[in-house]
Amino acid sequence: MKIRKKFLPFSRPSIGKREINGVVACMKSGWITTGGLCKAFEEEFCRLTGAQRAVSVSSATAGMHMMLCALNIGRGDEVITPSMTFASTINMIVLRGAKPVFIDVDYGTLNINADLVESRITKKTKAVIPVHFAGAPADMDKIGKLARRYKLAVIEDAAHAVGTYYRGVHAGGFGHPAIFSFHPIKNITTGEGGMITLNQERLERKLRLLRFHGIERDAWKRYGKGGNPSYDIMEPGYKYNMPDMLAALGLAQLERWREFNRKREKIARIYLEELRNIQGIDLPETPPYEYTHAWHLFVIKILAMNRDRFMARLADYNIGYGLHFPAAHHLNYVRKYCGKADDLRETERAAEKIVSLPLFPNMLERDAQYVCKAIKEIMKNA
Repeated sequence: MKIRKKFLPFSRPSIGKREINGVVACMKSGWITTGGLCKAFEEEFCRLTGAQRAVSVSSATAGMHMMLCALNIGRGDEVITPSMTFASTINMIVLRGAKPVFIDVDYGTLNINADLVESRITKKTKAVIPVHFAGAPADMDKIGKLARRYKLAVIEDAAHAVGTYYRGVHAGGFGHPAIFSFHPIKNITTGEGGMITLNQERLERKLRLLRFHGIERDAWKRYGKGGNPSYDIMEPGYKYNMPDMLAALGLAQLERWREFNRKREKIARIYLEELRNIQGIDLPETPPYEYTHAWHLFVIKILAMNRDRFMARLADYNIGYGLHFPAAHHLNYVRKYCGKADDLRETERAAEKIVSLPLFPNMLERDAQYVCKAIKEIMKNA
C-alpha cells in the first residue's frame, strides 16, 4: 500500500470558532482568572453528570490530591486501585503517605475487576478508586455495595469518562466524588484542567478551601464589585484553581461533547469491523452490563509480534500511537515503596501488549481505514 505523506497523530483536539471566540471574549472582558465562567462551567458539568456539586481545578491530578486530603487519607491508610492506570493517581496516594493496593483488571475491557475488590480490603483500607478505562464504565453497582458494607470512600477516576454511562447514569452521577480530566487528548479539553463532581456540601466547602490557599473567598468574590479584599486562613491550601480563560474553552467544548463522541464512536466502529478477523490482535471487549462507551481510547493488544517492533512499523506508515498505560506496579519507585504486587495476572497479561490507535473527532473515516490497512500489512508480515 502507498504510505501517506502527512503524519496521522495519535490525538488532536478539535478547536473551532466557538471555542476561539469564547476565549477571546474572556480575554477582552478583563477578567481571566477564576470567576463567573468557572462557576458556569461547574453548573453545566452538574447538568451533564447529575451530580449536585462541581469544583473546577487546574488538573485532574490536582483534583485527586485535593480529594485525598479532604477525605483525610494519609499515612498508614490503604487505597485500592488498579495498576492499569496513569501514574498520577498512584503518585498522589504515595505523596499522601498512603499505600496503593493494586487490584487486577478484566483483560478484555482493562477495567477494574470488581469481583476481586473485597479480597483486598483490610482494616487499613480507606478508599477505592475505580477507573472508567478508555471511556467504558467500571461496575459501579458492585463497587458501591462493597463501599457501603465496609464504609469506604469511592473516588471515581473519570478522566476518560465525558459521555460515559453505566446503566443510564453518567460517570460522576452515583453520589460518589468523581474526577474528570480536560487534558488535550481527552474527549473535551480546556488545554489543561479538571473537574471534581460530588454531592456533599461539607466536602465541597473543604475542597474549595484547599483549591485556593485556604482562603474562603476567591479573587472573583474579593476583587469584584462590592467585594471585600480581606481574608483569613484557618488551614493552608494549594493553588489548584482553574482560570476563566480555560473555563471559556471548556464551556464551548462541553456544548459539542455529543458531536465529538459520535465521531469517536464512528472511528471505533471502523476499527472493530476492519480488525475483527486479524490474527495476532485482541480488540477491546464490551462490559457485561448496560453502558455507553465514550471511546476516549481504542486500545488493542499485539500478540503476534514484539510491541516495540509493531509501534516502529506504525511509525514507518506515518501513524502515531499511544501507550495507556505502563502498569503502575512495574514503575521503579512503586516497586520500592509497595514491594511486589501479587495476583495481577490479567494486568501482566495485557501490560506488554497494549497499544492505543489514533482516535480523535477530526479524524476522517479514510484515516481509520488507512490505519486498518497498515495493521493488516504489518501483521501479515509479522
